[in-house]
Amino acid sequence: MLLLVSGPSGSGKTTLCRRAATAGIANYAISCTTRPSRPGEEHGIDYFFLSVDEFKTKIANDELLEYAEVHGNFYGTLKSEVFSYIENGKDVVMDIDVQGAEQIRTCLEAKVQLALVDLFVMPDSEEELRKRLNERGTDSDEVIEKRMRNSLKEMQQWTKYTYCILSNDRETDYKKFASILSTESLSVSRIIH
Repeated sequence: MLLLVSGPSGSGKTTLCRRAATAGIANYAISCTTRPSRPGEEHGIDYFFLSVDEFKTKIANDELLEYAEVHGNFYGTLKSEVFSYIENGKDVVMDIDVQGAEQIRTCLEAKVQLALVDLFVMPDSEEELRKRLNERGTDSDEVIEKRMRNSLKEMQQWTKYTYCILSNDRETDYKKFASILSTESLSVSRIIH
């Protein structure tokens, strides 16, 4: 299974994906980005931190499954990061913006289409989303405002997804998330392939 997990910044999508990987119920596809690392983030663990030139080379070499410019930085996912799991019969989760999710939905690779499931994590209110972004303590007020504007646009895309979690608290969100992974793993189409 390839589970695409989207939602606005601060919705908890990365936390859900990483927790599933830590629990051993899915593998986490590490994304590439041109944004600077935040305190405590490590290359190859949190992201593959690339220069703009390195990122553009990967685009030119068709090494990315999807990519987009978001919040003034490039983000994308290496094909090798996803295909290695799928080809070995392992579930993989990706936290991905709505642009990237749309690119993957239209991907013509049969292995991607057979494995694809998507989920949107929706904060329960604009106020809650703003609170979560502020609690991170990693972005300036200007960056938070930009993320809020983009988030409100992204949240309009939730109906394009198979599943939606209306975010409550981390434990409740994770129980719902794990339930979706469990349910999808029992799909006859997954068992046959």
